[in-house]
This record gives sequence, C-alpha cells and structure tokens, in this order.
Amino acid sequence: MPFEVPDGWGWTTVENICSKIGSGSTPKGSNYAPDGILFFRSQNVYNDGVVLEDIKYISEEVHQSMIGTEVLPNDLLLNITGGSLGRCAIVPNEIDRGNVSQHVCILRPIIIKPEYLHTFILSSFFTKTMKITGSGREGLPKYNLEKMLLPVPPLAEQTRIIHELNKWNDWVIAIDNNQQDLVETIKQTKRKILDLAIHGKLVPQDENDESASELLKRINPNAVITCDNGQYEKMPFEIPNSWLWLSHNDILEISGGSQPAKSYFKETPENGYIRLYQIRDYGEHPVPVYIPIELASKTTQKGDILLARYGGSLGKVFIAEDGAYNVAMAKVILKFEHLLDKEFVYFYYLSKLYQDKLQTISRTAQAGFNSSDFEDMYFPLPPIEEQQRIVHRIKSLYLAIDNIQKALEV
Repeated sequence: MPFEVPDGWGWTTVENICSKIGSGSTPKGSNYAPDGILFFRSQNVYNDGVVLEDIKYISEEVHQSMIGTEVLPNDLLLNITGGSLGRCAIVPNEIDRGNVSQHVCILRPIIIKPEYLHTFILSSFFTKTMKITGSGREGLPKYNLEKMLLPVPPLAEQTRIIHELNKWNDWVIAIDNNQQDLVETIKQTKRKILDLAIHGKLVPQDENDESASELLKRINPNAVITCDNGQYEKMPFEIPNSWLWLSHNDILEISGGSQPAKSYFKETPENGYIRLYQIRDYGEHPVPVYIPIELASKTTQKGDILLARYGGSLGKVFIAEDGAYNVAMAKVILKFEHLLDKEFVYFYYLSKLYQDKLQTISRTAQAGFNSSDFEDMYFPLPPIEEQQRIVHRIKSLYLAIDNIQKALEV
C-alpha cells in the first residue's frame, strides 16, 4: 500500500467504489442544439464546480442515443485530456441530467461520498499517482483510473473530513476576499495620493520657489498665459497661487507610434536592428521583436513616457526603454524640459484628470487618440522645485504601501 492509514480505514481501487466510470463522445457533426440537454465539455469543468457560461446543448433525440454517458446529480466530472487534465467538479442537484464529451470522464461513487472522492482527486497523491502510472498531458487512460488506489475512511469519518475541509475552504475564501479588498484599498489609496498631488495638497508650498508663471516667462518671454488661475470656474479645480493652469498641448505633445510590415520582424537581435516595443512587452510575458533601424521612424530613449492608445490597455502608462514603439502607443514629448519634471508628468497621466478624459475620448476615438484630442484638456503646473518634492513624496508613499502589501502576502 502507498502509505499507512488509521484503523478502520482501508485501501481500494477507484473501480470498486464507482458504479460508472467512462467518458462520452461528441455528437456527429457537432450536432448541437440551441437549447435542450446540457452537454459538458472540458471547459465547463472546474475544481470549484461546473461552469455553464459556454455550455452546449443537444436534443432529446441525441441525448437518448448517448444515454450510456448520461450525467446525473452528484456525479463527478473529471477532465482526462489536455491542459486541464485532472480538473474535477461535482454535478449539483439542480442539474438533473446531461452528457459529456470524450474529454470528460463520469465517475459515479456508490459507497463513498462524492465530496470525499472529489477531495481525493484534487490531492497531490492523485496527481503524483497519475505521473507514476505514465498518465500525462496526452490523457488519463480509463484502465489507469480504474486501478488507482485510494484510502477509504468510514462514512462518519468521511463526513467529518468533508466538514473540516469546508470550514477551511470558507476561511481560505474569506482570506482571499480580504486580500482582494486589500488590493482594491491599495489601488484607491494610490489614486488618492495622485489626486492630492495634482491638486497641490500633497506637499506644502514654499514661498521661496519661483512660481510657475515666472519660470515660464523666463524660459519663454513670448509665452502667452491663456489660463489664468483666477478663472477657476473654467478650470477643472482650484490650484495653489504659485501654480499655473496651462493647455495640455501648449507644453506637451503626443506622438503616435509606427511599425513596418511584420515580414521585417526578427525574433533575435541583429546588427542594424532595433527593439520594437509593444504593449505586451510591458507585461509579465514580453515577446521581443526587432526591426531594421532605417524603418524605425518613432523611437524612445530610456525614461520617456509612453501612453497606451486604445483597446483594453487604454489608460496604461509606461516608462520607455531605448528602442522603437508601435502604433498601439504614443510618446509624450515635453516642449519645455526645464519647466517640467518628467516623473511628475508621468504621475499626471496616471491621475484621475487624465484617466477621466480618456473615458470621453474612448467613446469617439476607436482608432486611438492623437494630440488633437487633448486640445481642451489642461495641465496643473507647479513650480519645478515643488514638482520634484511631489515626485519624491509619491514615490516614498508608494514604497511604504508596497512594503505593507508584501509583508501581508508573506
């Protein structure tokens, strides 16, 4: 036997505790119906239950022709092929009947509780046994499943085990919910920090700072200040006296990316080639692509700001590396570098002021935004020294929050 079990327990095989073990088949010609009898495929089977979002249906006639693989309440559905091999669900009582595909095996326990068999199948012992018997990604043969050993406790002990596991599962779910609440609280806290920052309320003002309007006039004596702070009713919100409202496009430019045909793409670096950055390269699974330098018309330097222009990534803001960037992103160009701290501009684009504007743009700019979409948008400009203090304060607060999150995860 694989290991010693308590007195009163015993070892047996899966076939000895099930009245039915067997997979189904797919209707000829994928003969599905718009409604009728539920037809379970592997994508409907998950460890925490069956999922009906992508369920198929078969007619009563087809169901009767496949009656040998009929699914009943309290059956176990086990995925026996592919990447979801080993996923297992208990059929709930509200599902009175159904059928399964050839990728799903029905287990109908008779002398043990379905919940106990479900727990056994999800155990590491079951997974290890599958590997030992040679079952792999290709599938779990019926013979191997039938002959698999499992420890069987008395029914009363099974009930106690199930009760304890349910209690622990409830705790795990509660912890997971608390973690999700914590993640959302952290996101809200970071958003609040940015909101305070662009309102001029995150750090105190210093009367020794050169005001934004004075700095602008010194850098560009011909500059026309079109957004007077006195016109608060026309501006998004009130800002400190040393700050200045400016039109977004007066100090910032948005430059959309470009890319050559995919036939020019290389997967490895070569002489005369440059990295082409795409949105996916700023995620967990980057896929490097390289293009000829002479075809790289839009490039970035390390530290530049990139904005996601459309789709599900709209609103994301990235810090660029040296390379080129594709059409899904736009580079932010600072027209007056001595007037702006680049990191302050980065946090501005993460703020509610910019993100809310995107919600309006996204309803009309399906092909991505351009500079013209920001003509009616404003930028709250602090003195350059205050921008630097704000950036330092944001980063220190973010670091403290991230450290708290890491400590709680441990």
